[in-house]
Amino acid sequence: MVDVDLKSLVPDELKGLLGGSLKLVERFGDEAYFAAVCIRRGMVGPELPHRVARMLLAFERHGMLAGAVTIGAIRNGDRVAIRDERGDVTYRELDERTNALANAWREHGLEPGDGVAILARNHRGFLDAVFAAAKCGAKIILLNTSFAGPQIREVAEREGTDLLVYDDEYASTLKDVEPPHGRWRAWVDDADGAADADDTLDALIAGAPTSAPPKAGTAPKIVILTSGTTGTPKGAPRNEPKSLGLIGGLLSKVPFRARETTELAVPMFHALGFASLALGLALGSTLVVHRHFDPEATLDSLQDSEATGLVVVPVMLQRMLDLGEDKVIARDLSHLNVIFVSGSVLSVDLTKRSLKAFGPVVYNMYGSTEIAYATIATPQDLGAEPGSVGSVVRGVVVKLLDDDGEEVKPGATGRIFVGNAAQFEGYTGGETKEQIKGLMSSGDVGHFDAAGRLFIDGRDDEMIVSGGENVFPAEVEELLAAHEAIAEAAVIGVADEKFGQRLKAFVVLRSGQRLTEEALKDYVKDNLARYKAPREVVFLNELPRNPTGKVLKRELQEHGAGDGDGAKPARAKATPAKPTAAKAKPKPRATAAKAAKTTPKPRATPAKAKAKAKPRPTKATAAKAKAKAKPRPTEATAANANGGGAKPARRRPRAAATTTDAAEDE
Repeated sequence: MVDVDLKSLVPDELKGLLGGSLKLVERFGDEAYFAAVCIRRGMVGPELPHRVARMLLAFERHGMLAGAVTIGAIRNGDRVAIRDERGDVTYRELDERTNALANAWREHGLEPGDGVAILARNHRGFLDAVFAAAKCGAKIILLNTSFAGPQIREVAEREGTDLLVYDDEYASTLKDVEPPHGRWRAWVDDADGAADADDTLDALIAGAPTSAPPKAGTAPKIVILTSGTTGTPKGAPRNEPKSLGLIGGLLSKVPFRARETTELAVPMFHALGFASLALGLALGSTLVVHRHFDPEATLDSLQDSEATGLVVVPVMLQRMLDLGEDKVIARDLSHLNVIFVSGSVLSVDLTKRSLKAFGPVVYNMYGSTEIAYATIATPQDLGAEPGSVGSVVRGVVVKLLDDDGEEVKPGATGRIFVGNAAQFEGYTGGETKEQIKGLMSSGDVGHFDAAGRLFIDGRDDEMIVSGGENVFPAEVEELLAAHEAIAEAAVIGVADEKFGQRLKAFVVLRSGQRLTEEALKDYVKDNLARYKAPREVVFLNELPRNPTGKVLKRELQEHGAGDGDGAKPARAKATPAKPTAAKAKPKPRATAAKAAKTTPKPRATPAKAKAKAKPRPTKATAAKAKAKAKPRPTEATAANANGGGAKPARRRPRAAATTTDAAEDE
């Protein structure tokens, strides 16, 4: 397939005159390209005329989201749509179940535009609820299973819940939520008692007709909550996409194919999980899900189901690899073509371990709940630069801006702003992300290399000023993660009377490893500027994380707040661990980006790679900092993602951030 950039066919002197017409031409070219990709992946193919008519009617009646289930039944009727602990559900059965449930809910008074809140783990009931609500034209509110009771109740009330779907295990948590159109259980723990219950989805489905429900007349809306890692979770609604770009762009980078089997390990209420669910059904694939993640059971399932795809967040991938490479090799995973990773930082070390254990099948996506996706790193990108998040996906624009909203000069780090056709429409509370010239902030800062690959340098709102020096915690986190004695680490900024702010590190040691606070500080000082060494270190048994593996830094902020005494934070899973005597001081491990380097060398560090680099400029020093920047591309699209230019000074690859939810506000 030939990828033609239509803009390149227009002379430069005419581009300014054509204006909007040129944008329409570019949009047409993108849509044609995405359609060709969908055909190549098997999502779209030749059909008999009467089947085409039925599919068009499904789209007209239910829209893109709900219509996809009916179209799946037409195209893939007896193929398994979802496999969970209760068995298999075919595409035809899924369509009939969601028809029946939608009809039952309409009988109970649910109207188009009403809010349907869903608090459920990965199983068939989640799909029943989502697609029945979509067929009713409802607002679908996906609640996070990790939220505490008061938080869930507050979110449910704030987002407007008219009907509630939940798993049995959350009954007590939701005891005070009484929506007008009822509470319905999606998963019943007592299987024997479920047959006689009348408040379950299965009971509603069994008692309602399976014919198509009345046309809603209103398109459904999805509200996915931000993860709340740094504050209160926000509802991030978005309408149904009006472009093939969301699916076509992803498929242009990641080789998911139609009618295959995908192990969907991430929670489906999460942006990554929900997008993967929608993509899998659009492709007519079989989705294998489990209510709880277990690393060894996942490896077994990959083998038993002969899965071609696996969707995970980095911490899941890490837990699978921590079982030992022999556990991976012992399974027949020859069918596995794609490990799709997103949701949080994919470290350089984890990238290398994954490529070694599974082969060149790892794809790392960078995006957020608000901006959808921006870049995807292929196995080739990760082999060359394991710290990158890849090049920009076609149809997306990424620019790096300074504090004044202007593009940074080539070679400078800037704030990441993204434009695409799938961004959210603003938080339900009325706020939104910062936007400049039609582009939306991701909340991160980063830089491009000469090949058009993006590197994430840190969170814009996590930068601290310690003793007059700007420091990004992510830089220190990556270094700590490369230490042979450290399993994982997180770094935050805390107030300091003398320096204004200082770094505080939270460290989890590998099993059987020993390390003291002083040895750890010396390790950082040996590899980074001295002012980047944490002034306090807390050893934990594990870091507090949400279900998608993101570290809950707001809970770390509460950890011994004000006194550094190591007290356990509220709801944090992490528990303090006592540091023990240090072994001989370890050598820093390499984060080399070149796949050809098979013998590790001392870690390339910012102290060396950026020995002359200035800290990120504030507004007052922006002009001075820009003047000393070295060339490096600052914008990438499909047309220029492989552009050349002068090779920048070598700089240490950052951890490959895959912040599907990391872009939220405080």
